[in-house]
Parts: sequence; structure tokens; C-alpha cells
Amino acid sequence: MFPHHREREQPIFSTRAHVFQIDPTTKRNWIPASKHAVTVSFFFDANRSVYRIISVGGTKAIINCTVTPSMTFTKTSQKFGQWADSRANTVYGLGFATEQQLHQFSEKFKEVKDAARLAREKSQDKELVNSALSIAAPQDLSDDLQSPPVMCVNGPEDKLFRSQSADITLASEKERIKKMLSEGSICDMNLEAEFFTLQDSNTKLVAALHEANANVEQWKKQLGAYQEETERLREQVADLEAHGGHGPSDLLKDELTQSLEELEALLKAKDEEIHILQSKRAEYHEMEHERDEAIRRLREVEMRNSELERRVHNTETNLSNSLEDRDRLDSEIQRAVGILDIKIFDLNDLRQNLVKLIDK
Repeated sequence: MFPHHREREQPIFSTRAHVFQIDPTTKRNWIPASKHAVTVSFFFDANRSVYRIISVGGTKAIINCTVTPSMTFTKTSQKFGQWADSRANTVYGLGFATEQQLHQFSEKFKEVKDAARLAREKSQDKELVNSALSIAAPQDLSDDLQSPPVMCVNGPEDKLFRSQSADITLASEKERIKKMLSEGSICDMNLEAEFFTLQDSNTKLVAALHEANANVEQWKKQLGAYQEETERLREQVADLEAHGGHGPSDLLKDELTQSLEELEALLKAKDEEIHILQSKRAEYHEMEHERDEAIRRLREVEMRNSELERRVHNTETNLSNSLEDRDRLDSEIQRAVGILDIKIFDLNDLRQNLVKLIDK
């Protein structure tokens, strides 16, 4: 989003890992942020002395975390580690292929955290030195070196104050839009994680549905065979009842009746299983609808992010123009002050000459 920031940042370490984020609702379950292992890199900005952890999946930033001295990377298993980012209000988890990769990342995290702490201490020391120098600076000048009183020039000062006010307004608007864009990016990442989860569930459900369809076909064949067997047995029972004592014994009749009842119970059980599979098919269609809804929401968030990026770019352009206008006004004011100094000096010289003429 800010290409000039990326130009002055340099990668110092890279590895590959599966990225996860904590579920913001339960704060217990992990949500996969990538379908497969992605590159996770440490970047260093020498101008600002800032370290960041960045990971990009496709065209989206999965991780964009500024390392602070208060962060801690914790190994929770042999190949998994995590750390909390209070600015993004989330917890990141990384799953590595080997223990060695996890160890290398953990050591680099500690090194970068210590470097960030040293950079912060140096920055604080520099601020203290500057404050001390400003306090110790001489406040009074000698009478011989005092400059003449500066006359008020309402026009340029008015323009300067209006420029500074516009500058402050544009800066606050820029910060507000950046905050909105950050919130939109987090929402975008959450929607992507939800979309990947739905895709995984959809894949599993499709496989289960294909297996169930194959079983249904097999059960239908078995059901047809059982129905034929049942009809045959019913016909035998009817023949036995029609012939009376000329047929087999009552014991054989009872066995046939029992077999018929068992087959009917089996048919009923198969019918229930077929009904359950049909209900699962309805759940599959509902899951497809949820996936389509997630895709639609993801596209809406992408469109909103694009609009926010455009607004931030316009704000930066306006801010740059305002800064240029302010610099131009400063130069004009300095030139006007110089001209006024010359005029005052000429008037003073003229006054002294007039006093000399009067004295004569």
C-alpha cells in the first residue's frame, strides 16, 4: 500500500511455515491463514530503526507485525510457536516442517527484539540530549545584537496559519483513514481464514458425499435383492398356507416367517440410512450457500479496501501539496522579512541624517 516504505526496508531473514491466527471469538481455536506453507520474513527499516515480520499470501498480507521489545515468542510444541500482537489485537501461530526451522525463527525473533529495544533506548537518549541542549541554549542576546522589531504582516502570516491548520486537518484525516484501512485489512484476513475453513469443510463434505452416494448405489442393489427374496418367501408362505398339511412342516413355516421379519427389519434400517444420507446432502447444499456468501463478503471487503487505499493516496497527495505550499509561504515570509529589515535600516539611517541636519 505504501511502496516507498517497502523500498527502504531490507529483508534480513526468511523461512517457510504454515500461518495461523487465534479465533477472535473463542480465543482458543486456531484459524488457518494460509492453505499451504508461505514465506515469513523479518524486514528492517534503517531510516526509522523499525523491525517488522511480514508474510504475503497471493496479493494479501497475512502477517504485518511491528516487533516491539515487549513481544515474546513461545514454543508450544516441537514444531509450533506463537506470539501476540497487541496492535493488531491478535495472536499469530507458525507451524514449521522441522524443529530446526522453529529454533532458527525463535533465535532470530529474540535477536530482532533485542535490536528493537536498543534502537528504542538510543532514540530516547537522543531525545533527552536534544531536550538538554534546548534548555541550556542562551535565551538573552546583547543589546548591540538585538534586531529591530519585526512588523506584523497580516497577509503571509494569515496564509501560513491557514496552511498549518489545513496540514493538521489533513494529517488527522490521513491517520483516521489509515486506521479504517487497518481495520478493513483485519476483517479481510478474518474473512479469508473463514473462506479457507469453509473450503476445507466443503472438500471433506464432498468426499463424504461421494462415498455415501457409492454406498447408496450398493445398498439399492442389496435392497432390490432383499425385496426379491422377500417376495419369493412370501410366495412360499402363501403356497404353504394354501396347501395346508400337504406342504412342509410347521417348523419350516416358522423359520420362513422369522426370515421374512428379519428381512423387513433390514429393509427398514436401510431406508433410514438412505434418509440420513439425503439429509446430509441437504447440509452439503447449505454449506455451498455459506461458501458463496463468504466469497461475496470477501469481494465486498476487497472493494472497500481498494476505495480506502484510493482515499489514502489522495490524502497523501493533498498533504504533499499542502507541505509544498507551506514551504513556499515560508520562503515568501522570509523574503518579506528581509525586505522589511532593509527598509527599517534605511528609515533609521534617514532619521539619523535628519537629526544631524536639524542639529546643524
